[in-house]
This record gives sequence, structure tokens and C-alpha cells, in this order.
Amino acid sequence: MGRLLVFAAALAMFGLPLGGGGAAAQSTYPSHTVRFILPYGAASATDIAARMFAEGLSKLWGKPVVVDNRPGGDALVSLSAFAQAKDDHVLWFGPAGAFTALPYMHDTLPFDPSPNMKPVVSVSVVVLTVSMPASMKIDTVGQLLALARSEPGKLNAAAAPGISDFLLFGFFKKQGLQVAEVPYRDIMQAPNDLMAGRIQVLSSSLVVPQALANAGSLKLLVVTSKQRAPSQPNVPTAIEAGYPDLTFESIGGVFGPPGMPEDLRNRIAGDFRKVAAANPEIAKKLATTGQILSLRGPAEFADAIKEQRVTLAGLAKTLGLKAATH
Repeated sequence: MGRLLVFAAALAMFGLPLGGGGAAAQSTYPSHTVRFILPYGAASATDIAARMFAEGLSKLWGKPVVVDNRPGGDALVSLSAFAQAKDDHVLWFGPAGAFTALPYMHDTLPFDPSPNMKPVVSVSVVVLTVSMPASMKIDTVGQLLALARSEPGKLNAAAAPGISDFLLFGFFKKQGLQVAEVPYRDIMQAPNDLMAGRIQVLSSSLVVPQALANAGSLKLLVVTSKQRAPSQPNVPTAIEAGYPDLTFESIGGVFGPPGMPEDLRNRIAGDFRKVAAANPEIAKKLATTGQILSLRGPAEFADAIKEQRVTLAGLAKTLGLKAATH
């Protein structure tokens, strides 16, 4: 499993105090434009979610809420921009896995973002899935495992970097299977190769293979979330299929900088709930992009991230990966 070397330029460190704080700052929040910094580009699932909430919050708060896309560097570009802002009106919007998986994706890191990411509100569970070509007539994970055992080393698999990668190949290793990994710079190219049979297994977010699955060219074996995806109600969860080791909640949402008071974070979380309640189309739109609306306040969100860290640490141990130094 390839581990990328992080780019050498040192990024700004987290941890400097906010420009303002206390009860007075909270009572007037937001006092000016709020900015969501995203680790992905326009039209990504995260971008779609961020823009829907930005529109609703702008109306609720009476202040502009803008989306600032900063893709690249395995999320380090966006995390650096967030760190340098040092402002509670600048929030990071993305999946927790973008920074919890970082230590296992690099040999070195210029900083550790995790202690400085203050959970504000979770927004969605990004559904992950395992898919295969429909032409192979494999309908279950059990059938996939039987095929891999009968033809050791002959199956080629691909996975989106990070969580999907660790989850699939950690699962194969626990099963004692030999499956070759095919790397992709752009995982969106993988579904066509899967359909053509150049690879036989794909682990990624649901949105990646969903169109070809809907067309009947690909078969979705399971989703890794704890509940079924609204857009694919016939696809079982890994738990339902009898493979809890393939379960992973890829939860994403909004994070604030160090020192952001919990009262303010709870208030913002409440405002996200108000926006979602006022616009049921948000949940429907998220479903079409392979997400499940999941609004949790700071404490619940923090607990979900802790659970994710434990799962990632176990996968890293299985795969023989060590956390990066920084």
C-alpha cells in the first residue's frame, strides 16, 4: 500500500488565540461574513452540502456565508488555510476522515491538525460502498471472498485514498486473501475500468459508482454505513450482510478553531438544525449524492470522531502502518 510523502513546505501551525471571544462575541455572532473552507472542489458532495447550508444560514443570520474551495494536498491545503485564519468566522467544512486518516497516509506531516479541530456540528454520513462489475454475477461479499480464495492473486482492486483504501485492504488482509491493489490518481476513473473488467473490486464513496450501478453495469455489494443509503435502499449494510469489519461511519461536518466556546458551537449546531428543518430538500439532495443527513452537536460529533479514530488505528495495525511524525 503506497504511502505518500507530504509536500515539504511547512504549513502554518494551529493554536493561536481567536480575535474575539466571550459572551459578548457569542451574542453578536456572526458579526460579519462567515467562510466555510472545504478540502474539495466545486460540485463535490461536500461542496453541494456546504452550499445548501450556506444559503440557509445566510438568510437566518442576516450575514453572508461563503464557500471557499481549497482542494489539494490530501486536505492539507484547506487545513493550512483554516489554521492561518485564526478567526471563529472561518470554519472548516468536510469529512473528519480527511484529517483523522492523514497520519497513516504520509511518512511525515508539517503539523498535526487533529487536536485543533473543534467539532461544531456533524452534517452527514458519506456512504462508502464496495462494488463489482455486474457481468461477474457476484451478488454478495461472501461470493466475492469465495472467488478471491479460489483465485489467489488474480483479482485487482482499487480504492479511494484514505479510509476506503484502509477499510477494503484491511478487510482482505484479515481474511487472509491476496488481492492486488491498483492505484488511481483520480478515483472517478475507476468505475469505467470496473465496468470494463480491468479491475474487479472498487471501494469508494457511493457517489463514485452510483450512476453506473443505477444503469445496471455495476453491482453494489454493501454499504459500510450503519444504516442503508436512502438512494440505494436495496443494498444491505455490511452488518446486515454479516461482515461488521466492513463497517465505517464516514461522518463529516463543521469544525471551528481552538478556543471556540462550546456555547457558541452548540448555538451554531442548533442553527444548522433550523435550516435543515425549514428545507426538507436538503436531506433529499444529500441522498442523491450518497450522503445521509446526520445533524449532531459538538459532544455527539466528538464521540463519533473518537470512534472513527479507534477504527482507523485498528486498520492501521492490521496493515502494518505507523502514524506519521510531524
